[in-house]
Amino acid sequence: MGPDQLAELVDRYGAALVLYARQWCDCPEDVVQTALLKLCRQRTPPGNLIPWLYKVVRNGAIDASRAARRRRRYEAAAADAAPKWFAPSYDPTGLDARAAAAALATLPAETREIIVMHVWGGLTFEQVAQALGSSAATCYRRYAAGLDALRKTLGAEAPVKTT
Repeated sequence: MGPDQLAELVDRYGAALVLYARQWCDCPEDVVQTALLKLCRQRTPPGNLIPWLYKVVRNGAIDASRAARRRRRYEAAAADAAPKWFAPSYDPTGLDARAAAAALATLPAETREIIVMHVWGGLTFEQVAQALGSSAATCYRRYAAGLDALRKTLGAEAPVKTT
């Protein structure tokens, strides 16, 4: 993989991968960087690059989370540091990032993963299914159920379908 391809990959998926890793650990940028380095070390790029990258980020984030838990046993001062899911923004749509993050945190882990990969990562349900080892139909059902739960929690109405 050349530098231009890597730069394009980072520009297109970097922020979404950081958000995705943030679900499990408090060092998502490091996890994403490590995953990109693993990609660069591959002799031949994986066939399904984006799902592969999400899977590597997920595994790295889970490993980082386990390491942090072990460290916290010995470092009591770090115990109250909580990762934030969303960077502060000035969203004209009126979305309250704290409320959205809290609502997202109430969802089951796999549903939350699916929503983050699809909405912020821009992955198709087929790509999400590959990353999670599931079917696209199951991912879509969990996605739809998760959005319904978020709407109820946030007091938002479902969009009206127009024909």
